[in-house]
Amino acid sequence: QVQLVESGGGLVQAGGSLRLSCAASGSRSSINNMGWHRQAPGKQRELVAGISRGGSTDYAESVEGRFTISRDNAKNTVYLQMNSLKPEDTAVYYCAVGTRGIVYWGQGTQVTVSS
Repeated sequence: QVQLVESGGGLVQAGGSLRLSCAASGSRSSINNMGWHRQAPGKQRELVAGISRGGSTDYAESVEGRFTISRDNAKNTVYLQMNSLKPEDTAVYYCAVGTRGIVYWGQGTQVTVSS
């Protein structure tokens, strides 16, 4: 069973920055894809950014150029650097990791951007 611990959420003014971290533990196999999703009130959960084990990245169009995803394979940790935050970025952010065909989810961390 893989456990994910997220940190770094909070309240920030528009234009500010936050960095999210998600550390995975308990995996007996290499972790393949890692990513961040978010869910705003009344909306469906959406993919924000993903990164493969080799470092290939993918971003939602709405965050391209503002957010940067990275990972440390030695620490089984994925990061999301969020710059130029907008009120519409307000959501609960969830990390997700995949290993052996199973996707594990974090508990979520709240990000609130005030205007």
